[in-house]
Amino acid sequence: MDPVTLRLQAEPLILSALREDITSEDVSTAAVMPEARPGQVRLIAKQEGVICGLDVFLRTFQLLDAAATLAPAAGVREGAEVTCGQELGVLAADVRALLSGERVALNYLQRMSGIATKTRRMATLLAASKTRLVDTRKTCPNMRVFEKEAVRVGGGGNHRFNLSDGVMLKDNHIDAAGGVAEAIRLARAHAPFVRKIEVEVESLLQVREAADAGADIIMLDNMDHDTMAQAIAVIGGRARVEASGNVDEEGLAALADLGVDYVSSGALTHSAPILDLSLKHLVVLDA
Repeated sequence: MDPVTLRLQAEPLILSALREDITSEDVSTAAVMPEARPGQVRLIAKQEGVICGLDVFLRTFQLLDAAATLAPAAGVREGAEVTCGQELGVLAADVRALLSGERVALNYLQRMSGIATKTRRMATLLAASKTRLVDTRKTCPNMRVFEKEAVRVGGGGNHRFNLSDGVMLKDNHIDAAGGVAEAIRLARAHAPFVRKIEVEVESLLQVREAADAGADIIMLDNMDHDTMAQAIAVIGGRARVEASGNVDEEGLAALADLGVDYVSSGALTHSAPILDLSLKHLVVLDA
């Protein structure tokens, strides 16, 4: 994560997570470590996967102890593939910060690494095609900046970050406007000219309406393979094509064979398991 995004977007959320975990004091830590003492602890991978979120992990501890440092093991960096049992680095800080920040920091690192791992696996299946794997807005509240960063690190692309990023006319927008063409007309009149207009369609009739009305991107939602092939023929290069709807690893090859420009998958963020990581072997050093 770049330093500006980390400071402006992620840091307030990390602070909020720490405040959720420490409402008055960390009673356990205050009991066993009442005074500041330097210490270090080792970060261990308990599964193989893609590591992601090291900067967020470290920043969590730095908000408790500004002097906290992370010395990564050789070859360990953002986006690196790690193995079960591998030591990933040594974290050094005030022991109180190490103990109090452990759970929040690992929650971020495990969640981001799990998403990056799933994304890497799925993106690899599309590597030989022109089709780009992208995420959706199906993220956990207040976790979007972390989850979309994990998709990027894993080799996927980011769809719009939020509702202000671009126009996406979904079924309910179309219903509210009274039809595909009218929804596009209204969006074109309202949105700044730099915004692309994407339309979600569910039938070949809507595909034709969207293409004729000048949509920039047409999302084929929950269509079977044959219908998508017909839809692509109808579009005829007039718009970029995105396939969506219950997309997971199964069936990705078939979507790539169709030649769609994008495949969006909510599963990248809403169904990725964590990557199991642990902080072990804490040592209290001489002051």
